[in-house]
Amino acid sequence: MAVLRVAVPDAIERLGQYSAILDARSESEYADDHLPGARNWPSLTDAERAAIGTDYTQASPFEARKRGAVLTSRNIARHLEREAMDLPRAWRPLVYCWRGGQRSGALATVLGAIGFDVQVLEGGYREFRRAVIADLDSLPARFQFRVLCGRTGSGKSRLLGALTDAGAQVLDLEALAKHRGSVLGPLPGQPQPTQKAFETAVWHALRRLDPARPVWAESESRTIGRLRVPETLLQGLRASPCVAIEMPLAARVELLLQDYGHFVQDAEDFCARLEALRELRGAACIERWQASARSGDFAGVVRELLAQHYDPTYERSMARNYAGFADADPLALADGEPWSLALACRHLLTQ
Repeated sequence: MAVLRVAVPDAIERLGQYSAILDARSESEYADDHLPGARNWPSLTDAERAAIGTDYTQASPFEARKRGAVLTSRNIARHLEREAMDLPRAWRPLVYCWRGGQRSGALATVLGAIGFDVQVLEGGYREFRRAVIADLDSLPARFQFRVLCGRTGSGKSRLLGALTDAGAQVLDLEALAKHRGSVLGPLPGQPQPTQKAFETAVWHALRRLDPARPVWAESESRTIGRLRVPETLLQGLRASPCVAIEMPLAARVELLLQDYGHFVQDAEDFCARLEALRELRGAACIERWQASARSGDFAGVVRELLAQHYDPTYERSMARNYAGFADADPLALADGEPWSLALACRHLLTQ
């Protein structure tokens, strides 16, 4: 069966219609970013690409191409034996590499010769990346965002989850970034994605939203952990109407102790995170907090962190960056328990 080449805009519109999306690039290229849902079938691994590059410069391009053909053939054979032996004839993959050239072409040629209906992404990942960047500059303007504001520990992320469960449209940037957005924000066992992968995830999330319905999001800083929020999206959020969540201090402390329970289990990790605030809060303050944490008084440390660091920083940042903060609709949350969140959702979705 013939192998067809498909332009990036057409492939994007049909991403959900392919039986599989196959990334023929190396494992490190795939890890850096890939098309949503893609599986990695490398035509050449990182080590093999490096070896062929050496042959290209030290031997000859001809010798390098011969070695590349051998390695590519072996790798494709392994992919087929591992993944394709039970696939039906109707299986219809989209294949891509960096530029839609030799690596995706070799894999697509073999799959097409078997009889599968194969499409190759014209221009490869490079053109897909350009489309993502262009879309991130224009997509946010299509949506009406409603921004949940509130001090640290006031339940914004939990409320986003409850809104999702209630059928509302939600853009949870912290979930996509795998980070809670503060010096204590890294999630245990979940490294953050690369900047490119984060942008692709945001792009994919935006494309699945309905512009005719409001989109709920959380007030974010310019960065979430080490990742930058796309600028046009950030400006759209900052210009949107806000809802100001208010929760009693004791309930906020309890919520944070629940959400950051891994620190309660590992005081040394918590103390190491506090080091990031040493220059801002001073050595004496940080060492006192660390001593309290090591003695088990996490609630006391969290209470002081909120009062002395997070709350003042939040108030200044919101007043400076979010145009709708001064006129935000108030929303009282007694705590972060499910019944309180459900009540808040009903209020927000029936306004």
